[in-house]
Amino acid sequence: MKYFYGESANAIKIQIWVTLIANLLLMIMKKKLIRSWSFSGLATMIRITLMYYVDFYSLFNHPEKDWEMLLSVDWKEDYQLSIF
Repeated sequence: MKYFYGESANAIKIQIWVTLIANLLLMIMKKKLIRSWSFSGLATMIRITLMYYVDFYSLFNHPEKDWEMLLSVDWKEDYQLSIF
């Protein structure tokens, strides 16, 4: 934590507890992964993929597998999503 968002004692306590719980969850996940990740790298990847429905253990143990799958798909050069 670089700074606190609230000024009251209760707000600061809540922020500290949330940070400690988030760090604990990241440490538990890091211990269960086969592939070695740095704590900051894992936290960054979690932050990026947090709002997506993915299997975290599969993604973080073999991230290159998903990347190879995306590269193997034959994309059209003029591929563009349509509104309608």
